[in-house]
Formats: sequence, C-alpha cells, structure tokens
Amino acid sequence: MSDTPTPQPAAADAPGYYRRHIFFCLNERTNGEDSCAHHRAQQGFDRCKAQVKAMGLAGPGQVRVNKAGCLDRCAAGPVAVVYPEGVWYTYVDESDIDEIVTSHLRDGQVVERLRTPPELGR
Repeated sequence: MSDTPTPQPAAADAPGYYRRHIFFCLNERTNGEDSCAHHRAQQGFDRCKAQVKAMGLAGPGQVRVNKAGCLDRCAAGPVAVVYPEGVWYTYVDESDIDEIVTSHLRDGQVVERLRTPPELGR
C-alpha cells in the first residue's frame, strides 16, 4: 500500500454543477438604442424556464436558465448563450425556444439555423 495520494482531476476535468447553463440577455436600453428587452427577451426567458422545468431538466447536474444583463450582441437581439459549449442563439418565438430546449439543452444538438451570426455584435 502506497502513501502517495491519489491524483485529483484538474478543475477543467471536474464535472460542473450544471451540465448546461443558458443565459438570456434581458437588457433594456432607455436611451433610444435597440436592446434585447425590446424584442420580447423576457418572454423567451420565461418560456425556456417553463419548458426546462416541465421536461424535468432543471436542477443540479442538469440545466440552469439564467437572466443576464447586456451580453453585447445587441445587433442580433434577442440573444441567449449556452455553456459550456459557448453557442450563441438568436430566437424569434416560442417554437424557437422549444427547439433550443429540446435539441440543445436536452439532447446536446446545436440548432444551427438559430445560431447568431459571428459578425453580429453591438
């Protein structure tokens, strides 16, 4: 029997608290500039949260749905980003949100048609 301690996984190798994390930009600009809040971002967040819960995907080891301030991709708004993959989405309606939940958050398949074009920033 050895006194050598068992090596522990590096932080990057350790499992995260959530399997996936989706952040919805809910920022609202009041200076006349366009922002995600002007494009039904709150409704998208609410729909996602409800669908994740209804599908039994919420909680530790699964999926977390979070509000975010400005994610600096206003030109593509409304936007959401899924981690750990770092996939950015632009969505229009509830069916888009449902597809993101089912395909990406549940099944791990990126919804290519809803990806935010990489050149769209603020």
